[in-house]
Amino acid sequence: MMKKNIAVLGTGSDVGKSIIAAALCRSLADRAVKVAPFKSQNMSNNSGITPEGLEMGRAQIVQAEAAKIAPHVNMNPILLKPTGEKQSQVILNGKVHGNHTAMDYHKNKGFYFEKACEAFDRLEKTYDRIILEGAGSCAEVNLMPNDIVNFAMAEYANADVILVADIHRGGVFGQIIGTLECLPQMYRDMVKGFIINRFRGDIDLFKDGVGWIEKRTDKKILGVLPWYTHFKIDAEDSVEIEECNNFKDFDPDMPAIGIIRLPHIANFTDFHALSKIKGLQTIFIDRPNHLSKFKAVIIPGSKNTRADLTWLINKFKEPLEAYYQSKGHIFGICGGYQMLGEFVDDPDGLEGRPGKTKALGLLAVQTVLKAPKTTTLSDFQWENVTGKGYEIHMGYTNLSAGTSLLNIGSRNRTACTDTDGCMSEDGRVAGTYMHGFFDSPQILLKWFELIGLNINYPYDDMLDFKERDYILLKKHFEAHIDISHIV
Repeated sequence: MMKKNIAVLGTGSDVGKSIIAAALCRSLADRAVKVAPFKSQNMSNNSGITPEGLEMGRAQIVQAEAAKIAPHVNMNPILLKPTGEKQSQVILNGKVHGNHTAMDYHKNKGFYFEKACEAFDRLEKTYDRIILEGAGSCAEVNLMPNDIVNFAMAEYANADVILVADIHRGGVFGQIIGTLECLPQMYRDMVKGFIINRFRGDIDLFKDGVGWIEKRTDKKILGVLPWYTHFKIDAEDSVEIEECNNFKDFDPDMPAIGIIRLPHIANFTDFHALSKIKGLQTIFIDRPNHLSKFKAVIIPGSKNTRADLTWLINKFKEPLEAYYQSKGHIFGICGGYQMLGEFVDDPDGLEGRPGKTKALGLLAVQTVLKAPKTTTLSDFQWENVTGKGYEIHMGYTNLSAGTSLLNIGSRNRTACTDTDGCMSEDGRVAGTYMHGFFDSPQILLKWFELIGLNINYPYDDMLDFKERDYILLKKHFEAHIDISHIV
């Protein structure tokens, strides 16, 4: 049996660390173990809100759900949300700590590691076992002296390490052996086994490969996980939406929703509820070709609204106007809602150089970006239908015409009588700050009715979908992983 704390580290980015950590959380939780996830530092624009109204990375929220516990910022004390190539907004313990360049953040790694350790200590007081997740490759030799996510954190947590490799991308032998060769002996000794992820084909054909790796490393391969398509777990990064404009398998007889893949897209998990529905196609696009194919076009959230707005104006303004004139429906969420308005003003330079950018002009709203950041879990109502969602945004948006889309009943469990969003008089352009808008089935069905779709939603709640997938994840994991070495 491994030590009580386990660190899931990877041979590279997007090898499946987040999903395997979630599987471990569910497997242990179902054995009545008080288990919690932890990642000292996340870099992602895909975040969520805790019950306390604080912001953290989506991956650890998913892992907390898998562990059957409420998410807490102690599970992800540092979140970096990139706003450009060399700058990120730093979220510390759920709140904005400032915008920093990569160099500035690097110089303060000691401070952030201390904060991460403090969060881990608080978490360990409450739970019996912690499943830590690493970041990227755990063997970046140039970054290792100041790495606060991988081996340094595993060492602080007194955790054994499981190293995850991705066979689908090729070179799995080099991934594993090369990673170990780059590690100092003390870190190499912390690695207790390997999981090989995303295998396609006949696993029996890889038995010789398993034997070769185990003999060469004197470490155990805990299992080989086959590729899966029968369930879907929320992803941390937008790698899953890198492929845009893929109409190869497009069915002209099936309704489709187009989602504009902004350069700084945020919270793309807003659309997982749509992608789970049989009889509906969801396609990410970064070119305005074929807009006429879609029943609706959605502009998602952004971590750099004005930069993405400039990109959107250059590529999509006239095509979107033509699409609207041809009776198309356009919907915006958060930054996408702001882009539908008349302008976005950033007087304090919260997302870059201060200034005002003219927007699409499809809604009579005006946005000013201002601190502090709004982070809430919210209950809302759209006419006679209720839903739940969350808000993450800077500043405020004023309406000068049209009607509010939603009435807000509570934020962070405090009752209120606010409104949110806007809808044009003809009902074909609308926007909201509400992330998770489509996760409430009755809200989704009402939106389908608005855009002229007649599709049934087979579940009472998005949570039903998620719970089904966590059960399938656990079954898949335990069918192929030697869990006896872990539990």
